[in-house]
Amino acid sequence: MEKQILEILAENGRMSAEEIAVMLGASKTEIAEKIAELEKHKVIFGYKALIDWEQVDKENVSSLIELKVTPQMGEGFDQIANRIITEYPEVNSVSLISGGYDILVELEGKSMKEVALFVARKIAPMDCVLSTATHFVLKSYKKDGVVLANKPEDERRVISL
Repeated sequence: MEKQILEILAENGRMSAEEIAVMLGASKTEIAEKIAELEKHKVIFGYKALIDWEQVDKENVSSLIELKVTPQMGEGFDQIANRIITEYPEVNSVSLISGGYDILVELEGKSMKEVALFVARKIAPMDCVLSTATHFVLKSYKKDGVVLANKPEDERRVISL
């Protein structure tokens, strides 16, 4: 039942314990207690609204910054990731990745220049960083399984005879 609760909340974090109970054929109390337990054990970290900021004219720039790093002896990549997480609260996420780079940093800024300065002044000078590659998100179509972009309208003209 735990996995089912998590799947339901992942799809819709606003679903109430009562609604989940009806879906799973359980009591509201049982579901509420299970959710509280999952929150206590940090299986559920929080609830967040997924917002298409382009719809509300928020002028932010989203970026993906790839880092090629030298892992620290005995610490691996964890020490580098933890340093970025703790020193730079403006960073949205940090992930260890495979491929040509080692760490992916997701960051939003007010402009491309602000992001570029963040990379140049804060990330690139770190001793362990060998190189960086910064990518700017031009448009998001889907995020966390939710389609963000409006479906393009059919621009064909109706012709009647």
